[in-house]
Amino acid sequence: MAQSTYQSVVLAKRPTSLIVPGETFTVKEHKALSASDLKDGEVLVDTLYLSLDPAMRGWLNDTRSYVPPVQIGEKMRGAVIAKVLASKSAKFAEGNYVTCSTGWTEQAIAKEKELTKLEVPAGGQVTDALGVLGMTGLTAYFGLIDVGKVKAGDFVVVSGAAGATGSVVCQIAKLKGAKVLGLAGSDDKVEWLKELGCDGALNYKDPNFRAQFKEATKDLIDVFFDNVGGEILEMALSRAKAHSRFIMCGAISQYNDAKPTGPKNISMVIAMRIRMEGFIVFDYVKEFPAARRELVQWLSDGKLKRKETIVKGGLRAAEQALVALYNGINTGKLLVEVKAENANGGSRL
Repeated sequence: MAQSTYQSVVLAKRPTSLIVPGETFTVKEHKALSASDLKDGEVLVDTLYLSLDPAMRGWLNDTRSYVPPVQIGEKMRGAVIAKVLASKSAKFAEGNYVTCSTGWTEQAIAKEKELTKLEVPAGGQVTDALGVLGMTGLTAYFGLIDVGKVKAGDFVVVSGAAGATGSVVCQIAKLKGAKVLGLAGSDDKVEWLKELGCDGALNYKDPNFRAQFKEATKDLIDVFFDNVGGEILEMALSRAKAHSRFIMCGAISQYNDAKPTGPKNISMVIAMRIRMEGFIVFDYVKEFPAARRELVQWLSDGKLKRKETIVKGGLRAAEQALVALYNGINTGKLLVEVKAENANGGSRL
């Protein structure tokens, strides 16, 4: 029997620091959508998986950025894997699996140009479309290769290395012949980074981390891929080699801080002639197909590994899962299972 209603999550109040469950977002109930609601070229989709990403916190701030802020009362933005329920598009049929950015909602109507048909390559799984083969993998790819200009023999240090993007960065750096040090927030994550092939890995919560970091970077850093910002960025600047490249991908340690702080030693950029560059993956949209082909090949060849942390409980679990993201709950990609596709709730289709 078809459902009579569906839910979405909207921004209720802008957080000034931490996201507050039950206050920052609110759940709305809507009359269920149907094929009769579609116009030509539109598709009705049912959300299966929702991607949770550190950048989401920035979208809640009423400030200038690479995308407009989510407005009060507006559905929370986000990428999803969905299944086509009905279609008035020649490009998509009922039952197709797609990726799209329809946000925090159980159902949505999207224009055909807003959807990408999901294809699972050899050695892959459906959820890779939001992880290693999605924006996560592409961010790692372009950040390290284009912005960081990584080359064989480089010493690459990655903060947030056990996260969705960082873990892919570490592996691509090794594929390019670099020596890699990964930084993560638990001993289990450190062990996983070693399994991925990192030459070294450190737990930044270890009481002796500063001394360990200094020892591990005694030859100084050629490339620093930063997902964290804050104190770890400051430490990396102090260990930077002359003419090193700092790839500014994220600053998760600062996103929930009411008064974010920058590194006190920013003048090291001058003294060491560091090239520090930020980037947004959407800058490379025309190059996505070629990059995906290489990522698919590495995955199929077993040269790229990944982990996922999948939170169950449907759309209502998304808010608390987003809070948990900033507390380091995830190893690898963090997803919310909005609707189970089979009895086991697995990610394969």
